[in-house]
Amino acid sequence: MYFSSLFAMTLVGLAQAIDVQVVSVGKSATNSTGLKFWPETVTAKVGSMVQFQFWVGNHTVTQSNFDDPCVPISNINSSIEGIYSGYQPVEASASKNMIPTYTITIKDEKPLWIFCSQATHCQGGMSMVINENTSANASRSLANYKTLAESATGSNLVPGETSGDGSSSGDGSSSGDGSSSGDGSSSGGSGDSTSGSDTAISTPGSTPTAGSPAATDTTIVGGAARFSSPTTLLLVIAAGFLLL
Repeated sequence: MYFSSLFAMTLVGLAQAIDVQVVSVGKSATNSTGLKFWPETVTAKVGSMVQFQFWVGNHTVTQSNFDDPCVPISNINSSIEGIYSGYQPVEASASKNMIPTYTITIKDEKPLWIFCSQATHCQGGMSMVINENTSANASRSLANYKTLAESATGSNLVPGETSGDGSSSGDGSSSGDGSSSGDGSSSGGSGDSTSGSDTAISTPGSTPTAGSPAATDTTIVGGAARFSSPTTLLLVIAAGFLLL
């Protein structure tokens, strides 16, 4: 009995330690819509996750470096795969009462510059940063990134291509590990793309802070199977051990 109780306490502790922040794409918690990520700046610890929830339109989550906004980072440096969600058409998932999601795991605390590569959304201001570090370099801010983006050329750029084909379609199956390194001056930070899947529709959460929303707030769907949130699953397992 002691072992079962200890095991259950350990599982609950692990579940509570999960840190997931949500970024709403194309639509805010107050139902504002536009070419924007909500929030546009996120501070995320190493090992934590950032989940992008696509609410309207057909957008992407694409990593660039600071100096070349609106261009996939792998197009600048072919040795870096970078983060790329693929196009996420919401309408197809909405018919199933789902929304597309894309989750990354933060590997370091260096800045990750993110933009939407659909058409000229990036030039129109659809960009954000994870772990902005203006204390290290005041000029490398999201505001300055957006200013540079206004004059960027090219549209519908995808990793590995120098020009877009305007196909604007995809299922988010593409992935990248963002295994670049740097201080935000060129390559940027690192993040592993954990998953691209659909999530049951609910109203977007309020602007997230570190550790919120909890990992219990969403139900992740992978393939044809529905998987409950990590915390719920762990508690079910723990309950089984308590009955031993």
